[in-house]
Amino acid sequence: QILMVLTIFVELFLIKDLFSEKKIPLFASKRFILTTFYVSSGFVFLILIANYFDVYDPSVLLGAFILVWVNDSFAYFVGKNFGKQKLFEKISPKKTVEGFLGGLFFSCLASYFIANFTQTLNFTNWLILSIIISVFGTLGDLIESKFKRQASVKDSGIIMPGHGGLLDRLDSIIFAAPFIYLFLRILKYVS
Repeated sequence: QILMVLTIFVELFLIKDLFSEKKIPLFASKRFILTTFYVSSGFVFLILIANYFDVYDPSVLLGAFILVWVNDSFAYFVGKNFGKQKLFEKISPKKTVEGFLGGLFFSCLASYFIANFTQTLNFTNWLILSIIISVFGTLGDLIESKFKRQASVKDSGIIMPGHGGLLDRLDSIIFAAPFIYLFLRILKYVS
């Protein structure tokens, strides 16, 4: 419980930082501790999501990953072909509002198929998860882009050439994981 509260507080701080014009060096001690905590706690929540049913069952986690991939892919395709209005031009000049809405729409659509295929949560719950993943996944992507801009690097690593690094592939799910887990916990208490 404490980890969830701390992680969400840190992530809300990072979201607030997106709107800040103040340039804080990425490796300033407070910023470095917060970002390290945000990344490491994200992995903890991925494990907790996989153990949501009190036994290891990767179905919900796999569904979340699929929703992230659908959101990212269709945000890219829709944004590239129809994007006109910039989402956050100072941080990520290629991201558009149309791309975000396209990713959101197709991840909501994918949630129907995931609900039928996994038989873990009902369609309404998967639909809510797809919205959470689209919104917080996009924010996670923007935050990671801001980190790269502050560090003056194009890619977050060289492990995955052409993909911007490992953190670029995982930034959305890492940032969304605490919010996914919070929603699943709320579901458990309500049902």
